[in-house]
Amino acid sequence: MDKIREALNQAYVGEAKAALRLKVFADKAEQEGFKQLARLFRVIAFSEEIHGARALRILKEIKSTEENLAASFESETKVAEIAYDRFVKLAEEAGDKGAVLHFSQSRDVEETHAKLYKQAMAHFMEERETNYYVCKVCGYVADGVLPDECPVCGAKKEQFVSFNQ
Repeated sequence: MDKIREALNQAYVGEAKAALRLKVFADKAEQEGFKQLARLFRVIAFSEEIHGARALRILKEIKSTEENLAASFESETKVAEIAYDRFVKLAEEAGDKGAVLHFSQSRDVEETHAKLYKQAMAHFMEERETNYYVCKVCGYVADGVLPDECPVCGAKKEQFVSFNQ
């Protein structure tokens, strides 16, 4: 059973990585004017997401919304506090300024994700509605108010995507 669980977990991770990679490839194809190839990349990315979601369901990783919020909060906290701190140190030791910037901004954004989950857990039963704005440069998420400038990377408000549904 442990071997099956590990195989399902590897399948989930592989499918999630493939879906993201294909979405990035689709954006690049779109920028280069290859609309049909961009569509193909997006279609296959969607298919990969279905495969990953099926693996998650079989792994019984999808719980109640309240449990999912708590697990997401814990995950974001661990990633910010442990993984990205280690990645920043590694990049600093290697003298890779681009990687240091990426890892430190990602860590800071992960910390804001954890705060958003914590706020959502506090307001879980209220079903509070809010608008979210995501910085396309670093991934920072603003809750309720579109900032003039990203507090993490300094991108202007035109670089934010609105999630108001």
